[in-house]
Amino acid sequence: MRYAKVNIAGFGYELAPNVITSDDLEKRLKPVYETLRLQPGQLEALTGIAERRFWDIDFKLSEGAIQAGRKALAASGISPHDIGMLIYGGVCRENLEPATGCAVAHGLGLVADTQIYDVSNACLGVLNGMVQIANAIELGQIHAGIVVSCESARQIVEMMIQKLLETKDMEVFKETIATLTGGSGAVAVVLCNTSMHISGHRFLGGVCRSAAQHHGLCTWGPDTGIPASRPLVMRTDAVGVLKHGVALGIETFKAFRQELNWSVDKPDKVICHQVGSAHQKAILASIGIDESKDFTTFRYLGNIGTVSLPISAAIATERQFLQTGDMVGFLGIGSGLNCMILGIEW
Repeated sequence: MRYAKVNIAGFGYELAPNVITSDDLEKRLKPVYETLRLQPGQLEALTGIAERRFWDIDFKLSEGAIQAGRKALAASGISPHDIGMLIYGGVCRENLEPATGCAVAHGLGLVADTQIYDVSNACLGVLNGMVQIANAIELGQIHAGIVVSCESARQIVEMMIQKLLETKDMEVFKETIATLTGGSGAVAVVLCNTSMHISGHRFLGGVCRSAAQHHGLCTWGPDTGIPASRPLVMRTDAVGVLKHGVALGIETFKAFRQELNWSVDKPDKVICHQVGSAHQKAILASIGIDESKDFTTFRYLGNIGTVSLPISAAIATERQFLQTGDMVGFLGIGSGLNCMILGIEW
């Protein structure tokens, strides 16, 4: 996919207020650690994550997305009346129906002819939303659009801690480590037609690849049947996700460079999905990107699902890691397995 008319006009984000350290979680898991003979500090040592954040109890996802959306609109200089499409891309949603995007659109004061819907694709939801809005802009259907997301890890982390305390089982611990890295936050990205003369970053295009035979490696349920057929649970085969995710990432990155006709010294900078230290090192080494070109937030924000990559890009911009003229790659991967890499001229 290639784009000639699309700018990323602005980012907005909201950090959850409650900081939860890995030490905090391990203190609660002391009986498990004693039974399994695990030493304190294992969680941070295995993942590289020292902290993550939780929303207050009963905080509404739509409110986080609205707060981030307002900031993104203000940063872009685009009026809510000019937004022709709103996509909510979070894994976490408020209801089976209506779309969480409806509450967000209402909170942002969007007009009646705005297209509003949710997109669900594990950790790639925001990137998928960016592509769908870019497609609509390129086709001339809209002048501007906004992707929003709000993720919350409190409930699933609490449930998995309880499961560990009940089972004190090493296999359950292995499947739960990834869940314990989960964080909470909200993000929004505004895109617009370059003809609007809004300053921003040129969205050049990208590629996607899938390996759907590995769809069972990371699951978060239950199903959406009413009543649900099984309790809420998240399980991750971390070794399998890393192995097959890296293989898929190599294939996708090769296709990405070909699609954008980038030389071997590009991209200048990358923003990866924030899984943890092992994943970051493995994927960057496999595609030949030096770690100095990557900006990470996982150590203090954890894995915030769909929010992780765009919030990292927003913070990287604030800290001037991303500079005008940089060719930047957004490297996204999600359960499924799905991989998407987008190219932006900063």
